[in-house]
Amino acid sequence: MDKEYMSNIHTRPQKIPLLTIAELSKNEANRLAARFARLASKLPPTEGSVPQELHYYSSPGRTELGGNHTDHNNGCVLAASVDIDMLAVVRARNDSIVTLTSSGYAPLSLDMADTGARQDERGSPAAIIRGLAGWLSRKGASLPKGFDIAVDSEVPSGSGLSSSAAFELLIAAIFDDIGNYGFSPVEWAIAGQFAENEYFGKPCGLMDQLACAVGGIVSIDFAEPQRPKIETVSYDFAAHDLVLAIVNTGSNHEDLTREYASIPQEMKSVAALCEARTLDRVTKSDLLARTPEIRARCGDRAFLRAWHFVHETRRPGQMQRALARDDIAAYLSLVRESGRSSWMYLQNIQAGDPRRQSLALALALSEDLLGDEGAWRVHGGGFAGTVQVYIPKSKFHEFLERMETVFGQDSVRRLNIRPYGVCRFLM
Repeated sequence: MDKEYMSNIHTRPQKIPLLTIAELSKNEANRLAARFARLASKLPPTEGSVPQELHYYSSPGRTELGGNHTDHNNGCVLAASVDIDMLAVVRARNDSIVTLTSSGYAPLSLDMADTGARQDERGSPAAIIRGLAGWLSRKGASLPKGFDIAVDSEVPSGSGLSSSAAFELLIAAIFDDIGNYGFSPVEWAIAGQFAENEYFGKPCGLMDQLACAVGGIVSIDFAEPQRPKIETVSYDFAAHDLVLAIVNTGSNHEDLTREYASIPQEMKSVAALCEARTLDRVTKSDLLARTPEIRARCGDRAFLRAWHFVHETRRPGQMQRALARDDIAAYLSLVRESGRSSWMYLQNIQAGDPRRQSLALALALSEDLLGDEGAWRVHGGGFAGTVQVYIPKSKFHEFLERMETVFGQDSVRRLNIRPYGVCRFLM
């Protein structure tokens, strides 16, 4: 990627960027071009489509570095886009129909002229597409023409890398391009959250969408959720001989929406008791002063989850400052603190069958091998899916062998920070 572009990406005009293949490394460019070519062949016949050039889009997965389950209560997070992405090749149509072809999923067709939420689409890609159209309608914007889209995703569903947010921003980029709206990546991130909350049926915060939209490492303060404070962070973990990775534990959190939803619900119940809307307005002293009342009215788990929040929301800022002064030992210590708090207080490590606790097992094995030289924590929403680890380069092969013995081949996936977010590519 061009160095001047990378140094200015976050100070450019706030619009979804248009990149060229020439800005990538040769290997990355060749790989991307091959993926796009395969996708183009999967588009349906051109009947009903406007004969015009194809457009190409990429949306990254994201990794949460700090601030586990803080965004939905207006807290602080540290997150990053990663080099595992979702691609789309698109051809505009002359009607309001959207067709979607994606490997592993049944073909989809919907009419955007109807922007109402549908119960039978909840939890489906159709809900996201219709939800984004609904967001445009609420803003008083005219809807774009329809389009045919072929999607290829390297973001594993249920992996904690937020395939849903990657898809939301991918569709948002298509809408913005075809409709020529010029909305900023942050505005489209808010639109993605709206679609996921109101149409898809998952009460997520805004962290995932913003990380996919903006790119690189970002520190986000959600005190004003419609105007989040976003700061960019520059750091190279590899330069410190650290491998950032996730471990796929073989469990999937796609069907755990109820468990996930219980966290913001319980946190907000404690906030309400403390006469606040969200926990960012509640302090540790408030919790201590009302402990008996919280236990009686909200329950012990709700108290513990609130306890996690008031400590966890401070960690992203501490982590950012540690990176700024190049204190990697302090940073890793904060990652481990976040992981312990998620396990002990937030309690998003295990759900369902007590005989199957793959996240806890992965965390225990990571702690035993890495010690103070690395770090480990639950990744993303939790309950199932993946754990995040920082592995000293000298221990990577030993770590890989241990995890693959337990969780299977290719269960460990290296993550590299992608320095740009959702974008359109010019071939």
